[in-house]
Amino acid sequence: MAVYTSLTLEEANDWFTTSFDLGEMHAFKGISDGIENTNFFIDANNKGFITEYVLTIFERLQFDQLPYYLNLMLFLSNHHIKVPTPFLNRQHQILDTIKNKPAAIVSKLEGSPRLSPNLDHCAKVARMLASMHLVGKNYSAHQENLRSLPWWKSVVREIIPFLDDAKKTLLTAEIDFQTQFFNSPNYSELPFGACHCDLFRDNVLFKDNDELSGFFDFYFAGTDKWLFDVAVTVNDWCIELQTGAFDPARLDAFLDAYQEIRPFTTSETIAWPKMLRAAALRFWISRLWDFYIPRNAQLLTPHDPSHFEKILQLRIQHAN
Repeated sequence: MAVYTSLTLEEANDWFTTSFDLGEMHAFKGISDGIENTNFFIDANNKGFITEYVLTIFERLQFDQLPYYLNLMLFLSNHHIKVPTPFLNRQHQILDTIKNKPAAIVSKLEGSPRLSPNLDHCAKVARMLASMHLVGKNYSAHQENLRSLPWWKSVVREIIPFLDDAKKTLLTAEIDFQTQFFNSPNYSELPFGACHCDLFRDNVLFKDNDELSGFFDFYFAGTDKWLFDVAVTVNDWCIELQTGAFDPARLDAFLDAYQEIRPFTTSETIAWPKMLRAAALRFWISRLWDFYIPRNAQLLTPHDPSHFEKILQLRIQHAN
């Protein structure tokens, strides 16, 4: 959880009313969730109606990288996938600047996360993820997942001095394994397109009646293999949090529902155990990085890296 850029109500309202034609700020609150960007909830009074928005200040992503994410959200929203809608500023631009950092305003989804999901929650998320993949085939922009294999290799060089011998051995062996997988004919055959790449339980909201409200936090998205997106998602939605082991009923519900919309190809079925490992490795590396090389921030509490270490070990065991 993090807030990196502080704003007063006066600073925020001045920027909001100057940059956007969305009314005047009525309330303003920092959001503690998330570890990459600074986020605030905004309530704006627009001609007597209170509308809720989310302000995101981007702390790592650069101006030239951000149009991919924001335009993807706008594209998906315009094609009836439930995601936050970005708003254009007074200059009709999707990206603005505050305190010399890129910033954007998007709509706020209703509802709350389901941190203890049932079979129905998993199935609903799976169907929408599959629909998002198919719709995203027609999204014309292309930007590689910035947290894929090249990033893993770069970060491992930074964090490996902090690790004990057992973790070093596991990490380097899995990097070697994934390098071979990513360079294999099987991997090259996997279908790809726009992916969320971070669809954890806390990035999905449901209304009180358990209607799926939508997916948010697309700022790890990228052009990647759809199977990677599925593997990231089931490694969070379909596990017992204490052990990292799959809950077979939730996993079956998710995969069955996903394949109602988009069945796996033969190549995907073959690659599935390896991709589950890749998804676990990606988040073990990022949590090690946040833990050992943290950034200064208010409210920052890095996630426990050992969670994804356990998941990776389990995925390796069951792949053999």
